[in-house]
Amino acid sequence: MSFKNVIKKKNRLLLPISWLYVAGVRIFSFLYDSGIKKSRAYPLPVICVGNLSVGGTGKSPMVEYLVRLLRDQYRLATVSRGYGRKTKGFLLAGNGATAAMIGDEPLQFHTNFPDITVVVSEKRAVAIETLLRTVNPGVIILDDAFQHRAVTAGFNIVLTAYDNRFPTDDYLPAGQLRDLRSHYKRADCIVVTKCPADLTIREQQEITREIRPLPEQQLFFASLQYGTPYPVFDGQEWAPDRINTLLLVTGIANPEPLRKELDRYGKEIREFYFEDHYDFKEQDIARLLAAYAAFKAGTAAIITTEKDRARLVRFREQLQRIALFALPVQHCFLLDESEKFDTLIRKFIQNFEKPHTLIWQKK
Repeated sequence: MSFKNVIKKKNRLLLPISWLYVAGVRIFSFLYDSGIKKSRAYPLPVICVGNLSVGGTGKSPMVEYLVRLLRDQYRLATVSRGYGRKTKGFLLAGNGATAAMIGDEPLQFHTNFPDITVVVSEKRAVAIETLLRTVNPGVIILDDAFQHRAVTAGFNIVLTAYDNRFPTDDYLPAGQLRDLRSHYKRADCIVVTKCPADLTIREQQEITREIRPLPEQQLFFASLQYGTPYPVFDGQEWAPDRINTLLLVTGIANPEPLRKELDRYGKEIREFYFEDHYDFKEQDIARLLAAYAAFKAGTAAIITTEKDRARLVRFREQLQRIALFALPVQHCFLLDESEKFDTLIRKFIQNFEKPHTLIWQKK
């Protein structure tokens, strides 16, 4: 069995359409830059994790990195759009939450960190104001909100993938840029993600010249660090010595780093790629089970991501008796600069001052 490989490729034949797209983005930006449309500031530290492109830069691992860094000191809340959910409006993740209710990434946050507040809303400003009236968090982390100008975050982290950096990317639909390249200047720090762990100093210098960070901006480099696969359902044990074949099942923007990680196990790998945030259907599960059953018992395992896990758990009845594992992933800063990054975040929170002009006031 095989599924369509949905990794997006650049298509320069679409550049004329991209020019129209850029014109629309420039108009949208002008409305905020000129003050015609207002951006709201809030009386607490708001950290925004975002990018200039569509997907594939590691926003979710960065949100989780920040949660691990801050959750012991502050009352945290994450705010996401909840992409792919089948609901609308403001929702607070609670017991019984599903990907259909709140989206796969927020469900991942809620599952991994049940002690923090996780909410979704198409309008980030509405979410923040609701949180301030109810939960009253100490710090808010905005997931994928850099292009949403309705909220003025106190600290902006922009991510760009090592293999598709924004200075050389094209605008949608010819490339993957959804925001103006020049908007990187609004960031407080830039992180080049998914770098090779052995990235050389010379290449880091070349990338720095390419990105051209402003004097006040910090530039970091990070690689992905994968953990040990863990069972999605109870009753399974990760035993790679007994496994001959790995079935990689995922619907994420760029599965290639994950595919390379699995190569190190030295197993045969069967790829089952779906679109980002794909809503798995019963027929997909039936086909997957048929592929799994073709192997001798105990010699195959299905590997997926934590993001995909959030969308697969609803098929517990069909999947709980097979070897299904989720592979966790984290950002690992190169050059031993994790402490420098952590300090940057902590100092922002410790030195936070309420904006002089607040468009929003707590009622």
